[in-house]
Amino acid sequence: MRDLFFVAFLGVFFLMGLKRPFLLVAVYAYIDIVSPQRLSYFLLNSIPISAIAFAAMVGAWLVVDDKKDCRFSARQALLLILLLWCGYTTATADFLVEAMTKWNWVWKAIIAGIFLPLTLRTRLRIEAMTVFMILCASTIIINGGMKTALSGGGYGVLNLMVENNSGLYEGSIISCVAISLIPLILWLSRHGTIFAPDDWRVKAFCYCLCLACMLMPIGTEARTGLVCIVILAGLMLVRSPRRFVYGPLMLLAALISIPFLPASFTQRMQTIENHQGDESASTRVAVWMWTLDYVKTHPGGGGFDNYLQNSFTYFAQSEVGDGDTKRIERRLVTDKGRAYHSAYFEMLGEQGYFGFLLWALIHGICFIRTEMIRRLYRKRAGPDEAWIAPFALALQQGHIVYMVGSLFVGIAYQPFIFMMLALQIGLDTYLSRRRKAAARADLNAAMNRPRGALA
Repeated sequence: MRDLFFVAFLGVFFLMGLKRPFLLVAVYAYIDIVSPQRLSYFLLNSIPISAIAFAAMVGAWLVVDDKKDCRFSARQALLLILLLWCGYTTATADFLVEAMTKWNWVWKAIIAGIFLPLTLRTRLRIEAMTVFMILCASTIIINGGMKTALSGGGYGVLNLMVENNSGLYEGSIISCVAISLIPLILWLSRHGTIFAPDDWRVKAFCYCLCLACMLMPIGTEARTGLVCIVILAGLMLVRSPRRFVYGPLMLLAALISIPFLPASFTQRMQTIENHQGDESASTRVAVWMWTLDYVKTHPGGGGFDNYLQNSFTYFAQSEVGDGDTKRIERRLVTDKGRAYHSAYFEMLGEQGYFGFLLWALIHGICFIRTEMIRRLYRKRAGPDEAWIAPFALALQQGHIVYMVGSLFVGIAYQPFIFMMLALQIGLDTYLSRRRKAAARADLNAAMNRPRGALA
C-alpha cells in the first residue's frame, strides 16, 4: 500500500510539472531529501527516480522555461570546476570501485547546485524552493520529534522510518540540518507569501516545527546537534536588539530543561568535554591526524572513500570501578578504515588541497555575499524589499550552523547544502537583475524627461 501511495504521489507531481515546469524542481528536491525509494518496499527500489527527476527538471527548463533572465555566476563556475576536479580524483582514486559508488550520487548533487540558480528567477520561485526544502525535511523531523517526545529516543535507537541510517536519516546529519532550518522556518512565519504569515495556523505550525527541530538532537543524542543549537542561539542573540534580556532567559530555560532530559542524553553530552573518554570522539581525532599526514604525501587527494586505507593507534581512557575505587584507565587501541566524521577533513583527504580550497572558497563567497545583501537591504521597508534582508540573514545563519555542524559530520557533498547554496546564489542573481532593471528604468526616465524639467 505504501508503494502504491508513493507511486501515485510522484505520478501526480510529475503530471503537474508538465503544466508548471518549476514543480519538477520541487519533485527533485523531494526525492533527494526524503528518498522515497528507501521507504518503498519494492516498486520504487528498482527505478532510478532521482535520475528521472533530474532529467525531467533539466529537460523542462531547456524546452519550456523562460531563460531570458538566467545568469551564470562565478560561484556556479567554481562549482563546475569542483565537479570536474572530483571527476578527476575519482578516475585516479585509491579505491576506484568504492569511489565510483559515491561519485554516482555526488555528481548529481553538485550539478543540481549549479543548475538550480538558473531556475530561481523570481521571489515566488525562491520562496517555493525554501518551502519545499523545509517541508521535505520536516517529514523526517516531525517523525523524529514526535518519537522523541513520546519515548525519549536514544543514540542509534531513534527510528527515522528506515533501517539504513545514511543520508538525512542519520542522527547527527538530521540534527545538524534540522537546527540549520530553524532560521528559514522563522522567516517563513514572518515574511512568507505562499502561506499567509498572519494566519495563526501557519505560525503555530512553524513554531511547532522549530520545537521538533530542537528535539532532534535530544532524540538522536547527537553531540553535533547540541553544538549547532548553541551556535544558532549565539547568532540570534548577536542580531537581537534585546540580547541582554533574551540571553539570560535562554540560559534559564536551558538550566530548567536539564532535569527533564533523558539521563543517557546528558551522559553522552558530557563526553564533549573529554574526547579521550569516548571511543567515537577519540577515533575522529586520530582519523583527522592521519588525514593531515596523508595529504602531505598526496596533495591531490585520494578520491572518494580513501579513508578505507587508514590505520592508526591511539590512547583511550575511561573510568573503571565503583564508588571510592573509581580510577581512570588508559588503554592502547588500534583501528583502521574509519570514516572522516568531518566535512572539512573529508574534502581535504578525498580532494586534496586544491579541492578543499575550491570548496572553502565557494562557501566563503556565499557567506560574504549574503552579508552584503543583508547590509544593502536592511533599512529598506518597502513591501517588495522588506523580506530580503531577513531572508539573507536566515540563509546566512543556517549556512553557518550547517558548516559548524559539518566539523563533526562528513556531509561535504550532501544534496541539502548544495540546495542551500543554490538559494543563496539564486537570491543574489535575482537581486542583481532587479537593481540593473531599476537602474535602466531610471536612466530611461531621465532621458525621456522634458528639457528643463529639473529646473
